[in-house]
Amino acid sequence: MTKSSIAAAGMVLAMLAASPALAKVPQAQADRLGKDLSLIGATKAGNADGSIPAYDGGITRPPAGYTPGMHHVSPFAADPVKATITGQNMGQYAGKLSVGQQAMLKTYPTYKLPVYQTRRSCSLPERVYEASKRNAVTATMTEDQNGLNDAILGVPFPIPQNGVEAIWNHRLRYRGFKFRRWFASAAVNRDGSFGMFKNQDEGIIHYSGPGLATIGDVTDIKQLNNIGISYLNITTAPARVAGSIVLVLDTINAKELPRQAWQYNPGTRRVLRAPELSYDNPLFNTDGLATTDQFDVYNGATDRYNFELKPSQEMYIGYNAYELMSDKHKYKELLSPLHLNQDFSRYELHRVWVVDSKLKEGTRHVYGRRTFYLDEDSWNIAAVDAFDTRGQLWRVQDAPQVNYYDLPLCSSALEANYDLQSGRYVVFGLKNEEKMLDWNVQDIDPSKFSPDAIRRMGTR
Repeated sequence: MTKSSIAAAGMVLAMLAASPALAKVPQAQADRLGKDLSLIGATKAGNADGSIPAYDGGITRPPAGYTPGMHHVSPFAADPVKATITGQNMGQYAGKLSVGQQAMLKTYPTYKLPVYQTRRSCSLPERVYEASKRNAVTATMTEDQNGLNDAILGVPFPIPQNGVEAIWNHRLRYRGFKFRRWFASAAVNRDGSFGMFKNQDEGIIHYSGPGLATIGDVTDIKQLNNIGISYLNITTAPARVAGSIVLVLDTINAKELPRQAWQYNPGTRRVLRAPELSYDNPLFNTDGLATTDQFDVYNGATDRYNFELKPSQEMYIGYNAYELMSDKHKYKELLSPLHLNQDFSRYELHRVWVVDSKLKEGTRHVYGRRTFYLDEDSWNIAAVDAFDTRGQLWRVQDAPQVNYYDLPLCSSALEANYDLQSGRYVVFGLKNEEKMLDWNVQDIDPSKFSPDAIRRMGTR
């Protein structure tokens, strides 16, 4: 870690210790954004030995050969593998591996981490950078830390002072305004056999417009009527569950109004409220291998954990993993026994924010503790170690990311959730055999996101 990053981490922790409830940073601190810090709070300098380069703005235009609508091609396809971390040599890399990564390497002899040159490729639209800098001196959390005030569009807390703020940065990271996706989920057994579900989802990320129906029809978070994201998911396969619809209105201030959710069941043709679509209830279409709040790596309310911000560290994380969503590879090639086929993976050395969360006394969740590792250049949670209530490592999440450079934005190529106790795993967000997702849809009507609307959709 560079001296500047150590100093930055120390300053953040000092501010936290002195004033744990404070959210806004002084203007003098905010003025670092765009100087020694990137406009969303990453250390711009590289590390001491040059293995992490300085940040130069990331990918600013699509690479040659890419046209809108096609699966994203890798700008770094010619990069050779620099090293391969295995269970046999992991000791020499242990200081830059998470507990979960080390457990995967120890448990599965076929598991490996192919390491490539570090490419700090993430980038965002200019208006998102401008909003992030404004948010630094205005954004606050509600008193219970489960709601947000005076931020819009950009990263809410580019210079976070505590762990909850860092998690808010992931939850509200920029992913465009209206999106439509086609993806598959697979629950993989120990022998490599798997059950496949296919989905089409779409949504409006009102905070990122900002807007209710169109970009710019609101300018203040209060005008969003407490709805940060409107989300709709339709299961299209297999036939036995095709036509199931999930509707979620994710709120900004959960104490004022908890998440609102409904499900349409094609068998009964009824729409019912679905309060179970939150926290540790089983995530639909994952065969019980993931909790609802593990979709998008982490989503939803933050009220059941105490989140502690640790100093940033260097770590190997999935990055520029374009091969994992390439249409050149079929699902049967990717989904190997015990874990993904790591021949298609790419890991790079990056700095990550570390947030350690422990279950609050008097609350319940199947995970007693979770450690989150957030990429400094995007605020994506790149990996998670999830422990059961006995303190034993249970599940390991891996969310390798890419730059969707047609917008641009950075998000996961897919999400893998490994259950070390059963030897099974689930992957969601598979795109290889699907039509490519669209982060820039124009035709999504906000009126679709209501119980009556999904009832009409289901009965057509």
